[in-house]
Amino acid sequence: MTNSPSLLDRVPVIPVVVVDDLGDAVPVARALVAGGIPMIELTLRTPCALDAIKAIANEVPEIRVGAGTIVEPVQAAQAAEAGAQFLVSPGSTETLLKAMTDTGLPHLPGAATVSEVLFLLERGYRELKFFPAEASGGAKFLGSIHSPVPAARFCPTGGISTSNVGDYLSLPNVGCVGGSWLTPADAVKQKDWDRISGLAREAAALAR
Repeated sequence: MTNSPSLLDRVPVIPVVVVDDLGDAVPVARALVAGGIPMIELTLRTPCALDAIKAIANEVPEIRVGAGTIVEPVQAAQAAEAGAQFLVSPGSTETLLKAMTDTGLPHLPGAATVSEVLFLLERGYRELKFFPAEASGGAKFLGSIHSPVPAARFCPTGGISTSNVGDYLSLPNVGCVGGSWLTPADAVKQKDWDRISGLAREAAALAR
């Protein structure tokens, strides 16, 4: 199984980043590294996303760059070709799982219900994305399923911020969280890389 156990243990917070301007990709990645977060999940939601992954992979080798929002099988291969080092999907289907597995890259398939978690456990996955986290029951949901489903570990994403991140990271079945607050849209637009580095520094200091 290409689902690497190391993905959840590298950083307390994986920055989930949307890049609208290709020119911002490398500076954002460098700002995160400067703040102590050498990992980034670039979402495939904009026309320049694949090029942004390629630029980061080529110019910021010290960061582990992943592709998020993998919702179509073809996107897995495209992301791998662009230089992505891991993949993240918001949900799971047999076809999508096969496409991600075929890349040979570690990946986090998404689940939002106990049935979906069991579906992925049956296929050998032990580390999953929990999305959308807050809308699907949040930390209370994850805490309540740890006892009956102890084999699953999660990276919850969706609605997580500085106000509730501690609730998630304190859970035994959470390895890290995904969060967009490390790269606020206004900071990226203003090219305030120091602010992003500061937010990354605060996230890196969070206890797991």
